[in-house]
Amino acid sequence: MKRMMMALAVSLMMTTAVMAQDNQSKGKIGKMRMMDPTEMIQKRTDATVKKYGLDETQAKKLLELNTKYASKMGPRMGRPGGRRPDANNARPELTDEQKAQMKERRQKMEEQMNAYNTELQGILTADQYKSYQADQQKQRMVRPAKAKTEEKE
Repeated sequence: MKRMMMALAVSLMMTTAVMAQDNQSKGKIGKMRMMDPTEMIQKRTDATVKKYGLDETQAKKLLELNTKYASKMGPRMGRPGGRRPDANNARPELTDEQKAQMKERRQKMEEQMNAYNTELQGILTADQYKSYQADQQKQRMVRPAKAKTEEKE
């Protein structure tokens, strides 16, 4: 009887510890999503400055550019999203109206990205911009490959 009570006590403590860790990890994720927009802009700018070796003048101009386009690019930029598949891993069919809205949003986003890239080209040197374009192309190549892999599974 004592052994059974000890085993029960140990399992209860382990369960409590696991639950506490799970709550802590959820808290971290929640905090990341609740980050201040200005912090996000600053982090994005800092990462770009570091990656492409920008000087102080370029960094200031880039911060202004990122601030200008942050609201235009939308709150979802950089975050995974989209429609969730149902239990059978099938996506729901879209109506013609939904398809038209998606096409319109996509065109608007492309226009904004082109305007951003045009202004960015004025800030970066030719070599820096070429490197930036290569990185953007790599990202475009990776995303469709991931989507195809997920569909097969």
